[in-house]
Amino acid sequence: MTTILLVEDNELNRDMLTRRLSRRGYDVVMADSAPTAVEQANKTNPDLILMDVSLGETSGLDATREIRATQNGNRVPIIALTAHALSTDREQCLEAGCDDFETKPVDMDRLLRKLSTWLGEAADA
Repeated sequence: MTTILLVEDNELNRDMLTRRLSRRGYDVVMADSAPTAVEQANKTNPDLILMDVSLGETSGLDATREIRATQNGNRVPIIALTAHALSTDREQCLEAGCDDFETKPVDMDRLLRKLSTWLGEAADA
């Protein structure tokens, strides 16, 4: 089963995404802070990470940098989740080590297509 680490500090968003991803057959591991995200990434070795950019004290971009530094070259795909949709926001996410970018509120169909692409799944996943 494909494991997705969902890093989201908003409980409603976390619950909604977890339910929708679980219904699609993904095993979802959750983190609600940057330190927990780094810990879970190292502990569970997820197939993909959905990273909220705004996580309070430590940002999702800082967590991404730390995960990248501790993955020993293992390039788990990281998709940034953010309410900010400017091209400069996208560039910041990519510079921090994210592989892709998804705006909030999340368009689930678009997100599922991105997951399929990054995970190498069939288009109807």
